[in-house]
Amino acid sequence: MTTAPAPLQTRPRRPRRSLLPALALTVISLFTVAPLIAVVALALSPEDAPTLPHALPDSLTLDNITRIFEVGEFPLWLFNSFVYSAVSVVIILLTASMAAYALVRKRFPGRNALLWAIVATLMVPMQATLIPTFVLVARMEGVNTLWGLIMPTLANAQAVFLIRQFVRDLPDELFDAARIDGAGEWRTFVQIVLPLIRPVLATLAIFVFLWHWNDLLWPLVVGQTDEARTLTVGLATLHTETVSTAGIMSAAFVSFIPCLVIFVLLQRHIVASITSSGVKG
Repeated sequence: MTTAPAPLQTRPRRPRRSLLPALALTVISLFTVAPLIAVVALALSPEDAPTLPHALPDSLTLDNITRIFEVGEFPLWLFNSFVYSAVSVVIILLTASMAAYALVRKRFPGRNALLWAIVATLMVPMQATLIPTFVLVARMEGVNTLWGLIMPTLANAQAVFLIRQFVRDLPDELFDAARIDGAGEWRTFVQIVLPLIRPVLATLAIFVFLWHWNDLLWPLVVGQTDEARTLTVGLATLHTETVSTAGIMSAAFVSFIPCLVIFVLLQRHIVASITSSGVKG
């Protein structure tokens, strides 16, 4: 008695991936990176080099970058922007995380109403509160000062809301164990909550830093002297001075470097934040 041969096992065909999405993303990426390449090329080109898009420079030099630090108060503008951004990041993350912890772990009357009031402030544009804020800062003699520049931007409702979502997903067993061990509220917040929400803190640090570093409207209003300007306001004033196009592009290139460094250092936490927010249980 003969047995029928076993049918040959065929490998499942892999679905063909369309090249159209990859091609579209490549084209979009080129359009996105092209302005940055133009800025770098003009910043590193000699003064007598032809400007884009006529031709690319034949040689590169750092003379424009070193020369821009001698224009006006450029080093002071850079310092003001760094203080404005760095101090705001630290204070906003600390106060927002403390507020989020209280809104999740504390039981008090009006907690939900307070949360919705904080969320409702996201619907109010900054331009609507610009004049009242400036009047308050002016009456406290905060015009042309760093603290007058920083203080009105420290209440960040978006940071409170995002951190609250992370704190709410923390298991209750951690807080019960900390309470059994005799840990107080501050110790629980510092040693348990902050390490566990580090991905969202790093993500917010990137966005808050970029927002303050690129902010133009509020620094333009409160910084009315050359010494009180930030880098964004100072770059806008370079057009009125006898500064070449290569010099302006050099200043723009220098202002871009801190943003790139911050993103490179903290970008892995963005992926961790997305992963931890998508995995429950």
